[in-house]
Amino acid sequence: MAKTQNSGKKLRVTLLKSHYGTGKNHMACVRGLGLRRQRHSVELQDTPAIRGMINKIAYLVKCEGETE
Repeated sequence: MAKTQNSGKKLRVTLLKSHYGTGKNHMACVRGLGLRRQRHSVELQDTPAIRGMINKIAYLVKCEGETE
């Protein structure tokens, strides 16, 4: 089992545009990030998996980096 480091880095992701009409994979990324409606924001751990989902739907979201 691989150990993960909890570096404390967080990202604030905000859904700016509607995900309707974008395709199943992009809708799944939006829901996977925990975004529910337009202008909804969530704070997530900064991991490669989260970064990949954000990059896939970059045209729908705004991402701000935060550190603790």
